[in-house]
Amino acid sequence: MLDANLKQQLSQYLGMLREPIELVASLGDDAKSAETRELLTTIASLSDKVTATFDGDDARRPSFIIRRASDAGAWVRFAGLPLGHEFTSLVLALLWTGGHPPKVSDEVLEQARALEGSMQFEMYFSLSCHNCPDVVQALTLIALNNPHVEVTLIEGGTFQAEVEERGVMAVPAVFLNGQMWASGKMSVEEILGKLDVGADAKAAARLAEKKPFEVLVVGGGPAGAAAAVYTARKGFSTGIAAERFGGQVQDTMGIENFISVPYTEGPKLAAALETHVAEYDIDVMNLQRAEKLIPASDAGGYHEVVFANGASLKARSLILTTGARWRNLGVPGEAEYKNKGVAYCPHCDGPLFKGKRVAVIGGGNSGVEAAIDLANIVGHVTLIEFDTKLRADQVLVDKLASMKNVDIFTSAQTTEVEGDGEKVNALVYKDRNTGEERKIELEGVFVQIGLVPNSEWLKDSGLELTGRGEIVIDDKAATNLPGVFAAGDVTTVPYKQIIIAMGEGSKAALSAFDYLIRNEAPEDIAQAGQAAAREAVPVG
Repeated sequence: MLDANLKQQLSQYLGMLREPIELVASLGDDAKSAETRELLTTIASLSDKVTATFDGDDARRPSFIIRRASDAGAWVRFAGLPLGHEFTSLVLALLWTGGHPPKVSDEVLEQARALEGSMQFEMYFSLSCHNCPDVVQALTLIALNNPHVEVTLIEGGTFQAEVEERGVMAVPAVFLNGQMWASGKMSVEEILGKLDVGADAKAAARLAEKKPFEVLVVGGGPAGAAAAVYTARKGFSTGIAAERFGGQVQDTMGIENFISVPYTEGPKLAAALETHVAEYDIDVMNLQRAEKLIPASDAGGYHEVVFANGASLKARSLILTTGARWRNLGVPGEAEYKNKGVAYCPHCDGPLFKGKRVAVIGGGNSGVEAAIDLANIVGHVTLIEFDTKLRADQVLVDKLASMKNVDIFTSAQTTEVEGDGEKVNALVYKDRNTGEERKIELEGVFVQIGLVPNSEWLKDSGLELTGRGEIVIDDKAATNLPGVFAAGDVTTVPYKQIIIAMGEGSKAALSAFDYLIRNEAPEDIAQAGQAAAREAVPVG
């Protein structure tokens, strides 16, 4: 199951174990159980600190727990095989159970340990889901640090009947004490924030203690990270306030046009951005959603950003990099059936529709790529495009056209998503040439129709926005407000690309630098004036 190279790597990782751990499996007579036995036997053979037994009595088979030999309350359960994107999660679970310290702050660990009340989590993932590992690892970390928290991590493909019975149509999906609790990608900080009722107040108190920055970057995607690195290198006190560090890159799968890197994936790039930012004296404030901008009243004064928790931060210069999000269809049924057949991530949720009929809405690169990927998994794909032709690169269009289980409809306007109250069962679209409405019976709808700028919080700030909500900037990334700059997908810059966002963030930082050195802070001017006055007083 594990090749020689992977075994060697795993053996090196297991050498980091500080105390013994136990693997206890509950197996059946099926092929997956045989594979689980083989995997656990291999792991145990690579370290004298790991033992594997196969006498577990859990109802889910195959499944296994990883527990600390010295503390039976520190454990986590995997149901199914955590391979693919989740192999890293398995390795981390082994290391953390064995006492190897996780790369999170002491503050996060203390927050996990302080959670009160019994909590039983069940989390469903797919092996192709690039958003799932963060949730798997976060729940694992919490379970291993709090004996009142039990976590079972379930590979949906192995337990397909259970997935369908519970109505799971999008992953990651998290149940708490038997009830649906959350879906989508979440960090350990986000999960703890949802569980800890006092988290917002604590975060607000921490922000209130911070002194004004010379540069505050609002948004933590590629543009924001680049801007912060550039201003920090200039010696300015720099902060990043982000709703989610990494931004939409976290939701991106394959990246093949990041020059000098032939292939990477969004989460890997986001992690690299975080590592690079950490090399500098940059104050990163994650999970902070901006709600209001109060511009400075005069040049060189302080701009103020108010956040959802009620706290605010001030800075002499702002760089706004809040990015964009996937655009919704805005038709009846979309919101009602979100995560019940309506999905936005084909990589994450595609395996849950194996053998079924789905539609992809959107004929750009993202839509056609999604249709190609899904055609290799599902029974049939219908691509719906509003325009008269597909707008994707020709190489992608040609590949899609060659696939036998794909139908393509152009000049087609999606008008409704229908369902039975529990899940999607049809999509209605209008032929724009004839006006005729048609219904397609299906089980899933994947929406891929572009982006919406995250700029709603700026509408009453005096900042100039386009009709689409993009921040208007000039060729130096300056907005109409002195000292306020912007970069990336939230702006009017054409071509929403990662590499362009990074360049625009760097440009905005250099423009902020130029602004700051030409506009001294009021207190600096006052101090300079006082010093000049003292020098002017005759001595003696």
